[in-house]
Amino acid sequence: MDHIDRQLLVLLLHDGRATYKELGRQVRLSANTVADRVRRLQEVGVIQGYRAELNLEAFGRRMQMISDIRLRDDMDRQVFEAQLDQVPQVISAMRLTGDYDFQLRLACIDAREFETVIDRLKAELGVRELRSRLVLHEVSLGLDRAIGP
Repeated sequence: MDHIDRQLLVLLLHDGRATYKELGRQVRLSANTVADRVRRLQEVGVIQGYRAELNLEAFGRRMQMISDIRLRDDMDRQVFEAQLDQVPQVISAMRLTGDYDFQLRLACIDAREFETVIDRLKAELGVRELRSRLVLHEVSLGLDRAIGP
């Protein structure tokens, strides 16, 4: 991966819908050359996909929380992970080292819905302990920082 590939990745992070022609203009290459480079980055797994970024407030989900989760000792981690798909308020999950097993990001309509999710996680998904914090706002730093020079 060279400097131009890194430039293309930064541009795609900012606008995943940019055309090869637009990208080529910014890195001073032809659209065909850019297309070849992007395809190669996809084939080797550097680019894993493209996603739409949604405004959850547009769906009435104005409350976002980060919850640290500790599972019951008898709960299988893989079973827990598989069951998370059944809880639509969970929008991301990470397995962790340290005191907690997972960190979940939840998007809820209000405190009552959040309380229902907590009860469900404990009753149905094997959560023993949960520590949550309300997200006030997200600071956008961008993945392009991790790509390097």
